[in-house]
Amino acid sequence: MQETRTNAAIAAAPPALRAQVDGLVAVLQSHTRILVAYSGGVDSTLVLRVAVFALGPEHVLGVLADSPSLARREKHEAEAMAQAMGARLRILDTHELDDPRYASNPLNRCYFCKSELYTRLHSLAAAEGFPVIADGTNLDDLSETRPGRVAAQEHGVQSPLVEAGLRKDDVRAISRVLGLPTADKPASPCLASRIPFGQKVDVETLAKVEAAEDVLVGCGILGGRVRHHGDLARLELPQNALDRLDDELRQRLVTGVRRAGYLYVTLDLEPYRRGRLSEADPHSTPA
Repeated sequence: MQETRTNAAIAAAPPALRAQVDGLVAVLQSHTRILVAYSGGVDSTLVLRVAVFALGPEHVLGVLADSPSLARREKHEAEAMAQAMGARLRILDTHELDDPRYASNPLNRCYFCKSELYTRLHSLAAAEGFPVIADGTNLDDLSETRPGRVAAQEHGVQSPLVEAGLRKDDVRAISRVLGLPTADKPASPCLASRIPFGQKVDVETLAKVEAAEDVLVGCGILGGRVRHHGDLARLELPQNALDRLDDELRQRLVTGVRRAGYLYVTLDLEPYRRGRLSEADPHSTPA
């Protein structure tokens, strides 16, 4: 039934978008079995969904890396999404925090995280007969500095969205056609990205950041960030949240974030945008 609905949705799509879907299907069908590094984000969700459609669920395995840097709400949403798509899912515990190079939080922290992940995925893929590991990298990602991409290349991870020539806007448009709720989901990198480079990443800090960001979500704020500065939490909110920030919402945020473990709660006067933490720490250097 789900595949019938997918076929109908693709057939009803505008010709240009239908051609993009066909291109992605062709890329995926060039393989017999695929293991997808799945996070529940917009990109990897589309790869997993179309892989199941193109190859059949028995030939596809989604693998979600779980560690203290993954927010519990993100884990639960990813699990529910995989189930709704009819995709097989494996939860893989990763131990990047055990690597002092990662825990020291250099600019290339993501390299050590992804190296841990892809090493574990290779072992799993070999044991269960998956000749290909795929990720959710899209064409726009290639223009950014992404240390994790280096680790992917070193481990031979393939990127079907790049091979199909799909950019982020294309991924979101196709996701809408397929009815995926991730189509308009804001980016949600790991919790460690809230900690300034050079400051240690540990379980306690990650838990505090997660609890504080749960307060934002509980207030209906999606896509915001809680930046960790010791006892001080700096809230970066999207413009729509800033526009509705009244005394009641402000007090809910202050009370909730303090309960999460912070002594001081500040509001950044600029709206959230990617890369703000890197801009604020020009003296950080890679390991």
